Amino acid sequence: MSVANVVVHRDADVLAKAVAARIITRLVDVQSAKGSASIVLTGGTVGTATLAAIAATPARDAVDWRRLDIWWGDERFLPEGDEERNETGARRALLDRVDVDPDRVHVMRGPDSGMTAEESADSYAAELRRAARPEDHGPVPSFDVMLLGMGPDSHVASLFPGMPALYDTRSVVAVHGAPKPPPTRISLTLPAIQASREVWVVAAGDEKSGAVRLALSDSGHVQVPASGARGRARTLFLLDRAAAGKIPPELGRISSP
Repeated sequence: MSVANVVVHRDADVLAKAVAARIITRLVDVQSAKGSASIVLTGGTVGTATLAAIAATPARDAVDWRRLDIWWGDERFLPEGDEERNETGARRALLDRVDVDPDRVHVMRGPDSGMTAEESADSYAAELRRAARPEDHGPVPSFDVMLLGMGPDSHVASLFPGMPALYDTRSVVAVHGAPKPPPTRISLTLPAIQASREVWVVAAGDEKSGAVRLALSDSGHVQVPASGARGRARTLFLLDRAAAGKIPPELGRISSP
C-alpha cells in the first residue's frame, strides 16, 4: 500500500473545485494511456459538490464519458430515486449532464429491485468480478480513482468503527445497524478499496480534524477505518484547512495551494 500524502486547500469550496480539476486531469491521462478509465464515487456534501464542480467547468469535455466506468463505494439501501441515495445526488450533480454510457454506470440496487441487502451486495460483488481483468489479480477491478468521504468518526464508505464489515474479506457487504441513518447500507470493504490504484480521501470541516489526524497515524483500521483507506500506487488526503487543523508536520507532506 502507498503512503498517504496530504494536500490542503483554503476552504470547502476551493477544495471541491480543486478535486474536480484533479479528477478531470487523472481521467484524461488514463484514457489517453489505455483507452478507458474507472472511477468510484462517494456521496456527502463535498463529494457531491465536487461532481457539481466537474459539471460546471468546460474542461469536463476533455473526458470521454462514454469510455468511463462509474462505480460507488457505498450506497444507502433505499429505493431508486430516493433523495438520500448517493446515486441520486451523483446523477443530479453530474451524470445527467454528461454523455455517460448507461451500461457503464454500476449502481448498487435498493429494496425496489426485489433484493435483500445481502442479495444486493452479492450482486454488486458479482458485477465487480465480471469487470476484473487478469492483470487485476483479484475479484475487483484496479480502479483508477476511488473517491472517499470521511466522517468525524473516521468512517469511510459505510465502514463504521468497530463494526463487523471491517473484518470482512469479501469485496462488498451489507451493513446493518449503521450508527447514522439509514441503518441499512451496501458498502465496499477495505480489501476492495485497497485494490484501487489511487485512493483519494476528501474531507472538509474542523469536525473532521481529529479523525484526519488518526487516519494519518498508525491507528488500527477497526477503530479508525480511514486508516485502511490506501491505494496501491497513490493515496491522497485532500482537505480544507479546517480538516487539516490537527495534523502534526510529521504525519504527512502538506502542500497548501
